Amino acid sequence: MKIHSSNYWKEYFGANLKNLRINWDLAPLLDRSEKANILKSLQAWQLGETSEGEHSLHASRKYANAINDPDYPDAVKLFIKEEQKHGNNLGRYLDLINEDRIKKDWGDTMFRKIRYYNTNMELWTVAVITVESAAQIFYQALKDATNCKLPKQICTDILIDEAAHITFQRERLYIIFSQKNAFSKFICYHAYSCFFICTSLVVWFAHKKLFKAGKLNFSRYFHKMKSKLTKVAGRETLYQIQEDTIHPITEPIPVKHF
Repeated sequence: MKIHSSNYWKEYFGANLKNLRINWDLAPLLDRSEKANILKSLQAWQLGETSEGEHSLHASRKYANAINDPDYPDAVKLFIKEEQKHGNNLGRYLDLINEDRIKKDWGDTMFRKIRYYNTNMELWTVAVITVESAAQIFYQALKDATNCKLPKQICTDILIDEAAHITFQRERLYIIFSQKNAFSKFICYHAYSCFFICTSLVVWFAHKKLFKAGKLNFSRYFHKMKSKLTKVAGRETLYQIQEDTIHPITEPIPVKHF
C-alpha cells in the first residue's frame, strides 16, 4: 500500500477546502413526495456532520506524540473542517427549504458517545472509516432520490471529499494494524469486520426509507457495504506490504470553482 505522509494530507485538505463546487443561486426545488422520503435522514446526517471534533483532536495529539508525527493533528483538524463544511452546506439547504436543523438524533448521539469516551486512535479510525463508508452510499442515494439540482450538487461535493477521507483513514488504519503482532492482527481484523457489519445494519434500519427512495434495497445496500469493507479493512488491504511513503505534494493542488 502507498502511504501518504501527514504533511501531504495537511496540504491536500487545506487546498481542497478552497474548492467551490456548489451553485447556491439554484432554486431549492423539492416536491412533497421527495421531501417525505429524504427529510428525516437529511436532518440526521446534517447534525452528524457538525461535530466540533475536540475529542478526536485530543486523540490525534496523543497518538501523534507517541509516534512522533507532529503534522498528523493538523491533518485531522482539516479533515474535521471538511466534515463541518458538509454540515454547513446541508444546514444551508435545510434553511432554504424552511426545515429545521435538528438538535438531537439517536444515531448521532450513539456515535458521539463512542467518540467522546474514546481517546484511542485505532478505535476512532475504525469508527470514522465505517461511517464514512456508509456516508458514500447514503449521499449517492440522497442524490438519486431527488430531481432537485441543488442537493445533487451538495451531494456531489460531499462524495468528492469522502473519497479522499476514506483513503486518509484507510492508510492510518493500515499503519496502526501493521505494527501489531500476528495474534493481535487476527483479533483486530475480525473485530473491525464485526463493528463494520453491525454499524452497516444500524445505518440501514435508520435510513432505509431514503435508501429505497434512492433505488437501493437491502440486498444491494449490504452488498455495497461488504465491498467497501473489503477495500478499507479486508485481508488483502490490511496485510499487504507497505510501499514508500509519499511526502508533501511538490506542485500546488488545483483549486476548482463552480
